[in-house]
Parts: sequence; structure tokens; C-alpha cells
Amino acid sequence: MKTQAKLDIAHYSSEPEDLLAYGFDASGLSGAPVMVAWPENTDEVVKVLKYSDGNSIPVIPRGAGTGMTGGAVPETGAIVLSLERMNRILEIDEENLTALVEPGVINGRLQRELADMGLFYPPDPSSMEFCTLGGNVAENAGGPRALKYGVTRDYVLGLEAVLPSGKPINTGVQTRKGVVGYDLTRLLTGSEGTLAVITKIRLKILPQPEDVLTLLAVFPRQGGAERSGGAVSRIIASKIIPRTLEFMDRESIRAVEKFSPIGLPKEAGALLLIELDGHPAAIRAEAGKVIEICEMLGAEVSMAEDDDARDLLWKARRGISPALYQISEKKISEDIVVPRSRIPLMLAALEKLSEREKIKIASFGHAGDGNIHVNILPSEKRDLTPLLQELFETVLNLGGTISGEHGVGLTKRPFIGMEIKETELSLMRDIKKVFDPKGLLNPGKIFP
Repeated sequence: MKTQAKLDIAHYSSEPEDLLAYGFDASGLSGAPVMVAWPENTDEVVKVLKYSDGNSIPVIPRGAGTGMTGGAVPETGAIVLSLERMNRILEIDEENLTALVEPGVINGRLQRELADMGLFYPPDPSSMEFCTLGGNVAENAGGPRALKYGVTRDYVLGLEAVLPSGKPINTGVQTRKGVVGYDLTRLLTGSEGTLAVITKIRLKILPQPEDVLTLLAVFPRQGGAERSGGAVSRIIASKIIPRTLEFMDRESIRAVEKFSPIGLPKEAGALLLIELDGHPAAIRAEAGKVIEICEMLGAEVSMAEDDDARDLLWKARRGISPALYQISEKKISEDIVVPRSRIPLMLAALEKLSEREKIKIASFGHAGDGNIHVNILPSEKRDLTPLLQELFETVLNLGGTISGEHGVGLTKRPFIGMEIKETELSLMRDIKKVFDPKGLLNPGKIFP
């Protein structure tokens, strides 16, 4: 490649095996980049983006490639800018409860290092052992603990980033409060790598909760999904906010038990994995109320006896997505959100859709905040666009949104107009043009 030598950084490649390895993400979509660049610091990110700007070559920022909507898939002829070498935890400030990290730091690594210090970073995506914090910020990732603690955006205090022109910027503050000017930090968080490349992240952290208590509520096969949805609404209505309130339907339970069995009841209609944290006496009182609500709706409730039992349950929960791939390699994963009170209606609609279309649909996810991961499992190749259209129409009619934490990327791009109308879309396109007038940074994502 004639122009490659002009890229003045230590690590880059146009070898076929590297282009292949960085040409796809967890969405299953793929592209054909011309180069992969691995910057090690902000200065090298600046060099890559100036090279891109000067040669009109698109750049695709990439974390670990765990995104589900194709956000890191390169278009033909693009440079993939992998931030995996920028993986240092630069500072943990115990006095002010903040952490300064580079974008390539793995979420789970930060979790463990903070835990050793008695500290806590709540956002915990299912891919936390693989996904990067930069990718989490770009997608505004959530996770099971979002019910009580919020999503990534709620913990990002400030960012260092580089504009597509190669100009570095700093946004936000190091303090808990700050209202000077427009909030560019929140704008960049969740922008899916379309506005700037994030190079440093200042995060808010918390003290570790005193104690954690884990419950497993198993609902009967008959009407189990709807009953579990009713339990979610009643728990929240009782003024209890669990740390997590996770849902698994029958298909998800059976898939996990086939893929990596831990003894979950395969004939159950649904289950809830519920965690409470805080003062030991307080959470035990809350647990009593939660157990009473679930048992009134026909559930059998057990409590994890120790950390090993708790970890085993979470291993099952985090293993659902790979387990479902064993059932259908063509599976489509959507992460819809509806108001909590309407979860039973949504689950009933999914069951009817599955029966009518004669296609397996497995549902699981963060029922406590209404975020359900709907997995469509076709047994053969077929056009699922009409089914997805109907799914999203149902979600929006129930007052929901078509994406809770996976973003838009490529896969949801055709449907964005169902939720966001043209006036608002036009404003968003104008913002994109201000940051990226040449349209070189992650082009083709989000907007139809």
C-alpha cells in the first residue's frame, strides 16, 4: 500500500489476516478495511486522524468488537482504529472517588481492581470480561445493575477525545457538579464513535456496598413469563429498588442448561434473578417482602448460600447469549425497552408472535428497568424484516424504545425513523456535520 508509510505510528498493518480479524464485530456483519492501526497514546490517535483527514480515508474506532449492532464494522477501504493498546488505569482517586482510565481498559479489570480497594464501578455489561470502557462509553452501555445504579452515562464525568480533523478536545469536569456551557461529555457518551475518538475517561466511582443478597425466583411453566413480569412491577411498586432484577424465559433457561448446565429447572416457565445490596439488616427485610410477592404469584424462591452459589447463577445469566447461538447461528438479538408496568403485555405479545410466525423467540434481560433482550432464533434463512417491524411497532405502542443499550449502528439503522422523527433526525445529522464535516468518522452508522 503506497501511502501506508506516511502513517507515523509504531503499530499498524495491512496484512490480510489482520484485515480479516478486524473486519467484523459481534453483530456477525463484516467489512473490508485497508488498514488496522493500534495507537498507544493520544498523540498517535491524532496522527491517525490527521492522516485520515488528509487522505480522505474513513476511520472506524474499535474497542473489543463486542457490540451487537455493527458499530465497529468497517466500510470498504476504511482504517480500523483499535484502541486496545491504550489500556492503562491512570489514576484511582480514593479521596474524590474518581478513576481516570484509557479507553482500552477492560471493564471487568477495573471492577476487580476497585473491589480490592473496597470501591465499586456499577455499570456491568454481560460482556464485562471482554468489553472495553471506551466501547462502553461510545455505546452508553448498561447492565444488570442499571436498575439501581444507572448506566455508563451516569458515571462519566469528563473525556479527552480527538475530533476527526485530529484536534484534541477535553470535555466535562473532575467534580460531581458542573454546568458551564453545553454538556459535550453527555453528547459524546452514546454517540457510537461517530463524533470523536475517546482517548481518556474520567469516571465516578462508589464505595463497595456493605452486603449483597441474591434470590432466585422460579415461576411455573403455565403463565410463568407473565407472572414474573407481574412480580417485577409489584416489587418496584412496593418501593424496593433491587441492585439487579433479571429475567429469563423458558427458552433461555433450557438453552443455558443445554450449553453449560448448573441445575436450573428446565421445565420452569420463567425465573427472576434478584439481588439486593446495602446494610445487612435492611436488605434482609427487603428480601422478605420480595419473597412474599414472588410466592404470591406462584414462584418458588431460594437464596444463594454463599459467593460461589451467587457466582454460579451469574455465570448462567451471562452465558445466555452464547448458549442461544448453539440453537441458531442466525439468531437476531434486539434489546427493546418498555415501561416496567407493561412487561407482562410485551411478553404476551412476544409469545403470540412466536406462535403465529412458528419461530422460536427467547427473551431475557434487565426486567427491573424494562430492558428485554429479544432473541429471534430462525431454523432456516428467511427475511425477518416484517417481524422486526411488527416487534418495534408493539414496543413503541407500549411507550418503549427500540434500543436500550446496544445502540443503532447498522442493524437498527433502517428502523430509527420509527422512533425519531425527521425534525429531530435532521438536528442530529447537523451535529454530526459540525464534528465531522467530511463524514470520515464511522460513516454510515446510525442514520439511514
